[in-house]
Amino acid sequence: MNEPTLLSNFINGRWTPASATRHVDVTNPARGVVIARTPLSGAGEVDAAVKAAAAAFPAWSETPPVVRARTMFAFKQQLEAHFEEIARLVTTEHGKTLDESRGDVRRAIECVEVACGAPSMLMGYGLENVSAGIDCVAMRQPIGVCAAIAPFNFPAMVPLWFLPFAVVSGNTFVLKPSEQVPLSQQRIWELLDECGLPAGVVNMVHGGKDVVDAICDHPGIKAVSFVGSTPVARLVYQRASNAGKRVQALGGAKNFIIVMPDADLDRAIPNITESFYGCAGERCLAGSILMPVGEAHAEVRDRMVAAAESLKVGDGLEPGVEMGPVISAKHRERVLGYVEQGLKEGARLVADGRARKLPSDGYFVGPTVFDEVSLEMAIGREEIFGPVATVAPVKSLDDAFRMMQQHPNANATSIFTSSGKAAREFAHRATASMVGVNIGVAAPMAYFPFGGARDSFFGDLKVHGRDAFDFYTDKKVTISRWF
Repeated sequence: MNEPTLLSNFINGRWTPASATRHVDVTNPARGVVIARTPLSGAGEVDAAVKAAAAAFPAWSETPPVVRARTMFAFKQQLEAHFEEIARLVTTEHGKTLDESRGDVRRAIECVEVACGAPSMLMGYGLENVSAGIDCVAMRQPIGVCAAIAPFNFPAMVPLWFLPFAVVSGNTFVLKPSEQVPLSQQRIWELLDECGLPAGVVNMVHGGKDVVDAICDHPGIKAVSFVGSTPVARLVYQRASNAGKRVQALGGAKNFIIVMPDADLDRAIPNITESFYGCAGERCLAGSILMPVGEAHAEVRDRMVAAAESLKVGDGLEPGVEMGPVISAKHRERVLGYVEQGLKEGARLVADGRARKLPSDGYFVGPTVFDEVSLEMAIGREEIFGPVATVAPVKSLDDAFRMMQQHPNANATSIFTSSGKAAREFAHRATASMVGVNIGVAAPMAYFPFGGARDSFFGDLKVHGRDAFDFYTDKKVTISRWF
């Protein structure tokens, strides 16, 4: 059997073997087989990438925006041409189903498409005669070397929340992909390398905590984007902002889904099921707590149990599979630990995923449903990031709002109802930043901002959409008078 490939970094336009002596195994989670190795690079390689990016910045920042945008048009064409190949890589390294991986890649391409509009989005504005004979103009300028630290759950999409917007805005870029799922990004960067970007404009450094720390601390990096758990997001925000950087750090979630008694359950339950169990629950917009209101409780719970027990679990590359494995053996044990904790704390286990017959290879967790959950329980309070649905019945919509307001996370939330009044009240009063009405996964398109509130987001400007162009540029204001 061939030895799994040890991946290389991409620095200054060249694939560069890492000097690291340690590595992380990249495993196909549906098979439990090592398929590659990620080098644990260090601060020296981050420094080399930043120096390359800094050297490339002056010329790239002076390149006309329309020329920069053309590289993204070329990049989009490459991604489209290799769409299925990348999707299969995502499923192989992450475990999500092939359809879910296709969605991951499609969302990535949509970010590139939106970034192609940079010549319009980067326009400044001005006003004559702000005072007698004095004119004022505000122009956007790039800020320098920018960096992003990506999570494991959307290997293709999340890095492209950042890279296209940073690059078309005239910045240069350093990416640290997740060490657990680097293969799709490795292929994406091979395609990006064919799009005519000058050496040093984009750089990729593989690694773990040492690379994260180096990105936060490096004085040559002007802006940092992060996606991950709330504790790490908070640390990255504090460390990088203390070093004088702009930071957007997206943290964890505990997303509430409210089902009113007037909801159309024939349509709602499939959406809710996909929200909780899609991507094996490993996404920041996954449903976390299902709150049936009043008389909706029993039927919603029973339908969720039936839906969970009917899902086909297996290798995401196989036809008909509806849910794949979780990312690793360690994470599987973490999720199963929450199931044990829920039982100890008195929640009622109404669909026991542990009793399911699952594939013997890989890191599978059966879809699970708890009933009678409260926020005092660990499963009601903490982000499980796995296929575990928790049902917390409430008497009224006001009770649902009170529960949501008690939780520190506020990423996404949804309501299922046939009442325009309830939907409007919910959209107005919900504390999360992303709100769905009869939508199970309230994911904004790439031309809208993405990001939560409270402990789900640290920073000011959010991901993609108009916020991205604000995050990656500075507004220089010129006030002029001619005698």
